[in-house]
Amino acid sequence: MQAFPHHYKVDSEATPTSDIMLRSEGVRDLPSTAPKEFGGTGHEWSPEGLLVAAVSDCYILTFKALSSAAKFDWERITCNTVGTLERIDRVTRFTRYDLEVRLYAGDEVNVAQAERLLSKAKDICLVTNSLNGECTLDARLVTAS
Repeated sequence: MQAFPHHYKVDSEATPTSDIMLRSEGVRDLPSTAPKEFGGTGHEWSPEGLLVAAVSDCYILTFKALSSAAKFDWERITCNTVGTLERIDRVTRFTRYDLEVRLYAGDEVNVAQAERLLSKAKDICLVTNSLNGECTLDARLVTAS
């Protein structure tokens, strides 16, 4: 890992009638537009969707790093995330992020270790730690038996 601080640069561009094009060196360009809820088409990623995707993505990346360091074997993980956008006191913001995580592992899995890693991934996820909204976790271990 590189020393802190890290800097992440994204360039965006649009015309009055086009979607927004997000660009960052070394990765594919990503079109973005307003979500359906704000009058958009719903056919491209939106800032709201990208934020919720970042929560889900960061949770899994954090779990992967923790499980690798702990030499914990697992087969697959899913993270379904719902972000709740509300208007409170004339301010529109995300108030919560609900993560539904399923960890798939073999029958010989150490259940206590799996539960610790799943919980710790939520606690140290840098994206959710950077946001104001509450983050809940419903994590379950699924084994072959």
